Amino acid sequence: MSKKEILRIIDTLLEEELKSFGNQSKMDSATREAFVAARVRPSAITVNFSGGITKICWNVTKSDGTYRVVFLPEQGYFSLCVDSDFGPLDIGVHGSALGCFSSV
Repeated sequence: MSKKEILRIIDTLLEEELKSFGNQSKMDSATREAFVAARVRPSAITVNFSGGITKICWNVTKSDGTYRVVFLPEQGYFSLCVDSDFGPLDIGVHGSALGCFSSV
């Protein structure tokens, strides 16, 4: 999959999520605003998975010093990663970008 195609997929998924997250509770609105503020232009990043596996994923939010949301192109969904001395570490929280983001 080309970089251009991955970026298009990420943008499409995020725009759909943000539209459907619409007019909900104040907490949902605050989560949406925080996500939009943390969102970055996607860039490739190496993510560590259990068992010593590493994969190229794509940042979708900047790190808050502990967590970040990344896109896993092979799986087609998002993951919450914790920052470590060895780089981002997948912690098994997968699904929608806003769902991952709002889990912490």
